[in-house]
Amino acid sequence: MTASDIPELNATLNGLATVIITAGFICIKTGHKTAHRALMLSAGVVSALFLVGYVTHHYLQRGLHTPFGGEGAIRTIYLLILWTHIPLAASIAFLVPKTFSLAIKGDFERHKAWARVVFPIWYYVSVTGVLVYLFLYVWWPAAPR
Repeated sequence: MTASDIPELNATLNGLATVIITAGFICIKTGHKTAHRALMLSAGVVSALFLVGYVTHHYLQRGLHTPFGGEGAIRTIYLLILWTHIPLAASIAFLVPKTFSLAIKGDFERHKAWARVVFPIWYYVSVTGVLVYLFLYVWWPAAPR
């Protein structure tokens, strides 16, 4: 595995997190608390693995960013997604563990209140993470220099 393989692995982890988060949401809405807990903890592990891959990739790239090859309206769409994804992704690193800690402590009323806010943010970050990968590496990669 090389540094150039990490973005695809990260996109896969983001996609997997989205699937697991969805299943966890369905489980809690249908009263399957034990399955919900297992799925959300699994999603947390998958997201943590993504974060390790993300930091590793940027370390190995020495801070170089990946240029976007699209132009015009598609560039604007990409930048809007990216500019919302970045701050929300940073917030998830704090919001998800806080939400988990409330559940682990048994404070389910506060956990539920936090989760109502954190779930859509985490979901959006997971989905847009995959989209950012597709925009940069599949749909509109920059021309090689």
